[in-house]
Amino acid sequence: MSTMEPEVIQEETVVESPVATVAENVEGVVTPTGAAALVARPGARGSIRGRSGGRPGGRGPRPPRERGEFDQVTIDARRVARVMAGGRRFNFSLVVVIGDRKGRVGVGLGKGVDTALAIDKATRDAKKHLFTIPRTASGSIPHEVSTKYASSTVEIIPSRGRGLVAGSAMRTVLDLAGVTDVVTKIHSRSKNKLTIARATVEALKKLRSK
Repeated sequence: MSTMEPEVIQEETVVESPVATVAENVEGVVTPTGAAALVARPGARGSIRGRSGGRPGGRGPRPPRERGEFDQVTIDARRVARVMAGGRRFNFSLVVVIGDRKGRVGVGLGKGVDTALAIDKATRDAKKHLFTIPRTASGSIPHEVSTKYASSTVEIIPSRGRGLVAGSAMRTVLDLAGVTDVVTKIHSRSKNKLTIARATVEALKKLRSK
């Protein structure tokens, strides 16, 4: 009587990775499926390209913001308090200079309960006081000029090849006006940027083209 050994059957387990899973269609073209399809399909929701290459949903990048006609700089910001019956009430006072760097410049003052409202009022006030400066071909001024406004006395002297040599609020006003090759002086101890800026404006208004 012979003894029969039991037959050993080896089973092979195949584990399919969700990233590397592919499917073959009727024409024999391999098409990625599963998580691989999300990576491969451009603009697909949750894909890598959809997250970094454009806006969600594949609508493309955001259009760039249009630059305004004037550049603006806030040169002074103060918080003022008014004593009322129920306590102190705070407001903000801001000084804004706007210009197109082509000869037009303006200085404005705005006050409001918050900074956004004060900046809006100051910008509108600066646009109301815009004026044009006569300049030479190199961007300098035609002649020397000086003036006094309140407690500030300023002087602007043309100087070829020196660039813009100025400080405090005068530099901001002249830079936004597009003036270069000048040397400036402030003949006062006042640190008030509003009066210095307005003194600079009054001096520039005295310019006459040759």
